[in-house]
Amino acid sequence: MVRIIWTDTATSDLKDIYDFISQDSKLYAKRQVTKIRNKTNILKSSKHLGKVVEEIGIPIIREIVEGNYRIIYQIRNEREITILTIHHSARDLTNRKIE
Repeated sequence: MVRIIWTDTATSDLKDIYDFISQDSKLYAKRQVTKIRNKTNILKSSKHLGKVVEEIGIPIIREIVEGNYRIIYQIRNEREITILTIHHSARDLTNRKIE
């Protein structure tokens, strides 16, 4: 099974998503964060599930989608992936630095 590591950026993104949605509803904010976290868990058994991020074009940097959010991750090795960022699909990714 693959270990999932969250970068500080991805963790901060998740907090920002919660904070933004919770302005209208704490319940829906919590649900959205839970959906995103649950979606990342499927990568434990299928790390190649996501597609290559078109704007980046590097085969080990991939994405899966949960609702309006792109979960961008990097395949580090056979046993480890890193969640790099959670990005709203309506925003331009080309101007964002992804590490």
